[in-house]
Amino acid sequence: MIRLDKILAHSGYGSRKEVKELIRKGFVMVNGEIITDDDFKVDEINDEITIADSTIKYEKNIYIMLNKPDGYISATYDNHDPIVLDLIEGYEKRNLFPVGRLDKDTVGLLLITNDGDLAHRMLSPKKHVDKTYYLKFEGELTLDKISKFQEGIILDDGYLCMPASYNRINNNEGILTIKEGKYHQVKRMLEALDCKVTYLKRISFGPLTLDENLQEGEYRFLTDEELKLIL
Repeated sequence: MIRLDKILAHSGYGSRKEVKELIRKGFVMVNGEIITDDDFKVDEINDEITIADSTIKYEKNIYIMLNKPDGYISATYDNHDPIVLDLIEGYEKRNLFPVGRLDKDTVGLLLITNDGDLAHRMLSPKKHVDKTYYLKFEGELTLDKISKFQEGIILDDGYLCMPASYNRINNNEGILTIKEGKYHQVKRMLEALDCKVTYLKRISFGPLTLDENLQEGEYRFLTDEELKLIL
């Protein structure tokens, strides 16, 4: 059971103060009955809640696939640049956050949620969740250099990366799968091989694959099938 004012606020109908006022003025019905008590408790799963003839579907946890565009920061707040949450409309009060980070100039799959347990599972260093990127780069990846991915590349700070998988598309394009998420890792891995990443797009994260129908800046909720893969 959950308080009526809390469920309305979490569903984006205003601040706690604003939704209390809506309830007291008789705009909210529960199972066809007008409720004016903002302390009223509801069953968020089974009760039908309507406000101004609109039925509320309350979901405790939210799971969104975003095709992150260039220029956005993967954070919940930034003083200077737009953040990825600016692209998600109507859920400002649901404590959403990005699961992990993509660099400001990196595009592609970013999972947005308010499920801290899921985020921990997806990001835990012990889980080694795969992250796959399509990249373009300047320089040359010889067969000898490509073999370094599987051996484990040493970054500029001396860190030895876990073995990664690289599939060549052509001389300056490829698909790279890593199992970690170190700061600027893909770019630094290529730099260690005397190459420079010019374009980076994450195309999968764990069992999730970026929806090809999503343009950069667009998002959608995860499907039931996708949720089964990560929950």
